[in-house]
Amino acid sequence: MNDYCGKKRWRGSAGRAIVRGAVAAVAMLAVSGVACAAGKYQGGKSQDKREEIARPTTPPAITPPAGNSVFLVGHATGTQGYVCLPGSAGVSWTVNNARPEATLFANTLGVDVQIMTHFLSPNTNPNQFAPNPLPFGSPTWQSSVDSSKVWAQPGRAIAAGSDPSCPNTGSIPCLLLQVIGSAQGPAGGKLLTETSFVQRLNTKGGSAPAAGCVAQTDVGKQALVAYTADYFFFRADR
Repeated sequence: MNDYCGKKRWRGSAGRAIVRGAVAAVAMLAVSGVACAAGKYQGGKSQDKREEIARPTTPPAITPPAGNSVFLVGHATGTQGYVCLPGSAGVSWTVNNARPEATLFANTLGVDVQIMTHFLSPNTNPNQFAPNPLPFGSPTWQSSVDSSKVWAQPGRAIAAGSDPSCPNTGSIPCLLLQVIGSAQGPAGGKLLTETSFVQRLNTKGGSAPAAGCVAQTDVGKQALVAYTADYFFFRADR
């Protein structure tokens, strides 16, 4: 009886609490890794050189300016959303920029832990680099750790398949995006607020469909196309 009750409790609320605790512990390890990668800065120098993230080798067109270093990397899986709209030469999936929707992960002890979400949203705290007027929505990344967020605008791009950093021909381009706004989390979290540039590299998939948007009768159709990519987050050196 006691053994049965123990198993029952394990499957019940106590078991769920233990599982939640284990998941939280793994998440905290990921957070610790993020913190170490970000480094502790004092007097303009990183205090933990061993944990700095290597700057990826990329063509000049999508390389951030000197004086910016990587502090965080996320491996994204999600979709690019398209809508068929009329344009100057008929109809097209690509009249508007694609709408991203993705989850970013970091690997900790062999487990992929969610660290961020990626989506399109209004920029509520623009910086000096933000266009005027602001677009309807800007690419957004929000931390799963402290809910801080950044908005960016697509800048320069290279075609997929044109460089080892962007090897998969036919996929969405690799990009350099400049941050145009940021916001702290509701409890004052600042993990992402110092981001200056975001690189999208190693894209796979995500391009607009080859069919389905060819006539006026197709206007309004929507498509979600799966993609993966690596996102590198840069901040200005101190």
